[in-house]
Amino acid sequence: MEMDAVKEQIDRLTEELHQHNYYYYMLDDPRISDYDFDQLLKQLADLERAYPQYAHPDSPTQRVGGTVTKQFATARHVYPMLSLGNTYSEGDLLEFDTRVRGLLSRQPDYACELKYDGVAISLIYERGVLVRAVTRGDGVQGDVVTANVKTIGSVPLRLTGNVPALLEARGEIVMPFASFESLNAEREEIGETPFANPRNAASGSLKLQNSSEVAKRGLQFKLYYALGENLPFKTHYDGLQTLHQWGFRMPDVLDLKPDIQGVMDFIAYWHDHKKSLPFPIDGIVIKINSFEQQAQVGSTAKSPRWAIAYKFPAERVATPLLSIDFQVGRTGIVTPVANLQPVNLAGTVVKRATLNNRDFIKDMDIHYGDMLYVEKGGEIIPKIVGVATEQRPVDAKPVSFVTHCPVCGTELHHNEGEAGMFCPNELHCAPQIKGRLEHFISRKAMNIDSLGEGKIDMLFAHDLVQNVADLYTLTYDQLYGLEKVVEDENGKGRVLSFKEKSVRNILNGIEASKSIPFERVLFALGIRYVGEVTAKKLARHFHHIDALASAPKEELMSVEDVGERVAESIIDFFNKTENLEIVMHLHEAGVQFAIDEQQNRPSSQKLNGLSIIVSGVFSIPRDELKTIIEQHGGKNVSSISKNTSFVLAGDKMGPEKRKKAESLNIPIYSEDDFWKMIQE
Repeated sequence: MEMDAVKEQIDRLTEELHQHNYYYYMLDDPRISDYDFDQLLKQLADLERAYPQYAHPDSPTQRVGGTVTKQFATARHVYPMLSLGNTYSEGDLLEFDTRVRGLLSRQPDYACELKYDGVAISLIYERGVLVRAVTRGDGVQGDVVTANVKTIGSVPLRLTGNVPALLEARGEIVMPFASFESLNAEREEIGETPFANPRNAASGSLKLQNSSEVAKRGLQFKLYYALGENLPFKTHYDGLQTLHQWGFRMPDVLDLKPDIQGVMDFIAYWHDHKKSLPFPIDGIVIKINSFEQQAQVGSTAKSPRWAIAYKFPAERVATPLLSIDFQVGRTGIVTPVANLQPVNLAGTVVKRATLNNRDFIKDMDIHYGDMLYVEKGGEIIPKIVGVATEQRPVDAKPVSFVTHCPVCGTELHHNEGEAGMFCPNELHCAPQIKGRLEHFISRKAMNIDSLGEGKIDMLFAHDLVQNVADLYTLTYDQLYGLEKVVEDENGKGRVLSFKEKSVRNILNGIEASKSIPFERVLFALGIRYVGEVTAKKLARHFHHIDALASAPKEELMSVEDVGERVAESIIDFFNKTENLEIVMHLHEAGVQFAIDEQQNRPSSQKLNGLSIIVSGVFSIPRDELKTIIEQHGGKNVSSISKNTSFVLAGDKMGPEKRKKAESLNIPIYSEDDFWKMIQE
């Protein structure tokens, strides 16, 4: 291919993909399928690799990431990023209104917006191209996170129209609830501490060193302001409308109110309806709409006088800290949990709340006997948000994190860059052994549903299982008649015993697990940092456990989703003699350690390019349905959007999902419809 033709093709693909990104992210109006878009993107990426001299600095291929940043540079803000004054009081809002009206000759219009609960970001565009993204930092300077921000689909890489030579767009990077729940589920799968809330998750994601990891986090950019010289608009509202014409997505909610009563009504509405939003907010921002009036009111050194943030008050209670348990998880992470005097909070009784890690306890300066302030994170998870130090007993002693495992006594270790302390005695620490056993039998792994936490504990207590391979040596005579006294939540004891039926169910369940496919067996092994998705990609790349066990670091890292940390964890796992012996015994027992090539071959392409939500109860397990969808070329997605092709609905489909699908005119198909679709 001649060089001119190559350049022309790269230019054409770049422009075409920019247009499709605009339709998809800014207008919610995709013009081609996900599959067709991915094919165009792959074509462009291949050309850019072969001819890097013709790649555009704002190429759409940057959406998938790939840049590794060892240390973030800092940059000064052209315009200081001031912080808004906050209030929880309607009285303060009335004072704000009285004050600004006293400085103006006419009643101002107020622009009312949602106060996103995320990370403030400044986007710098030169001649319409994104050149720099900077966090707020201290308001004067912040960290340069351009490579990571470019992976966020709702951040335009290129603007169109009569854009000023230099433009600064400000907004918030947020993590939607669906992405937050998915991320935390994945972290729990691989033994990492879940994030406390979407804001922390967004902040942590934005500071990841590998931008390809950021691309997977589902972050969104929410525009709220623009700065620059000689901007062609005179009001905040018109400014955001103009930025939308240039290529930005409009704010989800933006309303003009003629007076403070209208503002109060707006606040009251969103206080009651904030739970309907798919992303977190913590209040409402009120701004004088006219730039001329903003200039008349002015700013202090720290905050603009023409804007104020009304924050929704979180329900908070103070309750005494009674004691702390240090719990050891499957991967050895030690998590401190506060035992609290029971207290009613947001309709439920709270007795316990996580203290996260050693740094959290230190930063909070928590002492034994303290009164702790507790809130519901996202109105779901109780979290410690403060200490009533004025009520601290004079003889209270500070809480110190344990230095040794509370179960096996091994000295705890700490990995650089991680907050958690962990017990390295993974092969002989009881809660880690039981945690791995429970993970191994879980539904997404080996799915031995005849066993459970209580029965695993019983088998471990009778020294019948010390590792997952021991499950496959259990016999009827060993299990029949085993007994153990267990306590319920009220402290009442009951006898758990293995009768003939339960023993048969256990042995049948273990036997049936031998047909579980390799990718789920690999996930079931519980290799640190290897979650369900990563296990699937590893299995499909290496096909056999022997190839994976002997793979060098470079080959491991060539697999999608496998970075340096995951690769090193896999190598460490297979370097331990004990783990190799467990794998060998599992292999001898008949567990699947290779991909069935016939089973792995695509059945058809009837669902090619379709994004499908599976919701409800079906005649077969949902995981099996999802596998069938993939075998026919479809793509499983977790949340409904305008880009969803259809919802596969079983019995007891979630009412909120149904409501959203209907509101977006997304087709809803029954299980019978689905079978007809793939059998035609």
